[in-house]
Amino acid sequence: MTKQVTTSDIRKKKEAGIPISMVTAYDFPSAKLVEEAGADMILVGDSLGMVVLGYDSTVPVTMDDMLHHTKAVTRAAKRAFVVADMPFLSYHGTIEEAVKNAGRLMQEGLARAVKLEGGSELAPLITRLVQAGIPVVGHIGLTPQSVHQLGGYKVQGRDLEAAKKLLDDALAIEQAGAFALVLECVPEEVAKMIAEKLEIAVIGIGAGAGCDGQVLVFHDLVGYASQLTPKFVKRYADIGTSIREAVAAYIKEVELRRFPGPDHVFHASEETIKELYGEGVTQG
Repeated sequence: MTKQVTTSDIRKKKEAGIPISMVTAYDFPSAKLVEEAGADMILVGDSLGMVVLGYDSTVPVTMDDMLHHTKAVTRAAKRAFVVADMPFLSYHGTIEEAVKNAGRLMQEGLARAVKLEGGSELAPLITRLVQAGIPVVGHIGLTPQSVHQLGGYKVQGRDLEAAKKLLDDALAIEQAGAFALVLECVPEEVAKMIAEKLEIAVIGIGAGAGCDGQVLVFHDLVGYASQLTPKFVKRYADIGTSIREAVAAYIKEVELRRFPGPDHVFHASEETIKELYGEGVTQG
């Protein structure tokens, strides 16, 4: 089996200037495909609330939801480094409660790290998690769990004050012990500056090419019934159209009684048919 990706591997890629690839996946089939394609990291994002559960934000996602999907992903990903999001309010109470929830994602979900949204205010928690042996990925910029507080899905860090705040938060997260940081919806120039200032890997989404790595959602990059297409998403395939056309073709053949055809059915023995229907009936 190919060697598992580790936090050391991610750090070495940063040091060597080799871009890090991360894909957000939520179930066994997608994680298996991402793993086979060779991604360094898989993120089990709480964005599953919108992408696969049909919510209009990440806020309704629970620990049980995250555990369910993380378990599915880690069953498929044996090489890629799996990071699981801690969902809304799972780490905003006591530090003890947050450590317990993070521990569940590691012990039950078999994640290899957790991701937290927030800035310098999370430094004490990050330090405690790292002390407990739980690797941490930070997440600043556009933080979807705080979308209502931020006033919507908007680019963060456009002005000088906001950009300085992002840098201060990034440095605090690094100092607290996180091994990587996700920067979401941040001007390219600001993201590049932050990546250069930090020793830990900075993974961007909507943050330009100056980051140490990139992350996109599986459904977005392959065109699989994704609801939104933000500017920062590049679609590499359109499997949604192929799936829709395939299902429509199946429905039509069922309605026309063309499926199942001769190649898709099983036959009983002639003796069984006679027993069932009586003499004089032969196998068709």
